[in-house]
Amino acid sequence: MALELDPDSTAVVVVDMQNGFCHPEGSLYAPGSEAAVDPCVEVVAEAREAGASVVFTRDVHPPEQFDGNHYYDEFDRWGEHVVEGSWEAELVGKLSPEADDLVVVKHTYDAFYRTELEGWLESHGIDDLVLCGTLANVCVLHTAGSAGLRDYRPILVEDAIGAIEDDHREYALEHAEWLFGEVHPRSAIEFT
Repeated sequence: MALELDPDSTAVVVVDMQNGFCHPEGSLYAPGSEAAVDPCVEVVAEAREAGASVVFTRDVHPPEQFDGNHYYDEFDRWGEHVVEGSWEAELVGKLSPEADDLVVVKHTYDAFYRTELEGWLESHGIDDLVLCGTLANVCVLHTAGSAGLRDYRPILVEDAIGAIEDDHREYALEHAEWLFGEVHPRSAIEFT
């Protein structure tokens, strides 16, 4: 059954499809992230053709971001990754933003946390968010949950989301659908 979305009030949010996660030479490379590149390209192409908004998020860490922190330190947890100004922090080549797209630089899992995303969505009349990208149980899940708490409709594209392990992806999709969002395959999403 088709999920019909109004392109005027819908944005596709492509989460963290960066070299550090999607390229085999990236420090946090996962084959599941690389496998999500082409499906994300398709989702973006369909959105653009219909006139829907497109948002890309980039997880970027200044080298000193966690210096002096009491508890929260992603470099301790994951190792140094997607450092500001590095090749790792750049979006993969197949997913290049266009002039009208928003690129959100974030410094943690949630793309709404201390970014311009919410204000941009409000100013563009966006209600529904179609989320794809990586990592399913990290930045995709936290961004989708944050969207739901802000009264956006989070729609996770189940076959355009990468993860380190398949069970991480399944957990994230089940949790999102159970608690705050919807999960649909690319084939069900139509911009009308």
